[in-house]
Amino acid sequence: MRSVHASARPPAVAGNFYAASRDRLSADVSGLLASARTERLPPDGDLKALIVPHAGYVYSGPVAASAYAALRGSETRIERVVLFGPAHHVPVRGLAAPAADVFETPLGAVTIDRAALRRAEALAQVVIDDRPHAPEHSLEVQLPFLQYLLGSFQLAPFVVGDASAEEVAEVMELLWGGPETLIVVSSDLSHYYDDATARRLDAATSRAIVSLDPGGLGPESACGRVPIGGLLVAARRRGLHVDALDIRNSGDTAGPRDQVVGYGSYAFREGARSGAAGPGREASGAEQS
Repeated sequence: MRSVHASARPPAVAGNFYAASRDRLSADVSGLLASARTERLPPDGDLKALIVPHAGYVYSGPVAASAYAALRGSETRIERVVLFGPAHHVPVRGLAAPAADVFETPLGAVTIDRAALRRAEALAQVVIDDRPHAPEHSLEVQLPFLQYLLGSFQLAPFVVGDASAEEVAEVMELLWGGPETLIVVSSDLSHYYDDATARRLDAATSRAIVSLDPGGLGPESACGRVPIGGLLVAARRRGLHVDALDIRNSGDTAGPRDQVVGYGSYAFREGARSGAAGPGREASGAEQS
């Protein structure tokens, strides 16, 4: 799709990770949300953050929808999304925010919150650089779900590279805001193990997440383990409670089981604690990332 904005970041994976047609994409997102698993949605507390997978919709879309189903009822209050995803293509030292003023998808343009990015740029670990954003799918694939559910909102997107969990947490807390701000971390879980091994690894990752334990995440846990770790650091400081909503892999959705990619959706809430003891609840529980 050719950009109609002088400072726009056009879609890089439309027609590959998700449909390039506006009508088809809208129908696909609607269908995924309609069939989303909702039995694990916590009954109380104010939704503050999500962890959502980022593969092609045929693979991770059902699990992503389980996270975005948690937004229902919050659509009118959310005005800004602060989005973090790992760098897959262009090396980054720290976190890269875009210079572009809008991000485009087949569903339209999302306005970048330049004021928020100017605040973040004051931190030593944040750079303004469009190059890591241009090919990056981990952020882009979240936008159609957010556009479909929220309509108009501002976006503060960060590609996370060589950074620490503490450096990510510092950016999150700077832009934490109030009920108008949603934080989204985009990450898949384990990559290219057999089904049994992947389930074991993803269960351990899920335990670390619901326990708000960044030390429980290793290199095999998730491609976005650094932004996930940053969220866990910030969530523990701020007393958030987390629920695992849906843990599956590409073998469960659309792929073979000899080499799978793990997907997990998690909701972080302020306010009232969910029904289970401890920081949160675990869910029982591709091509790819």
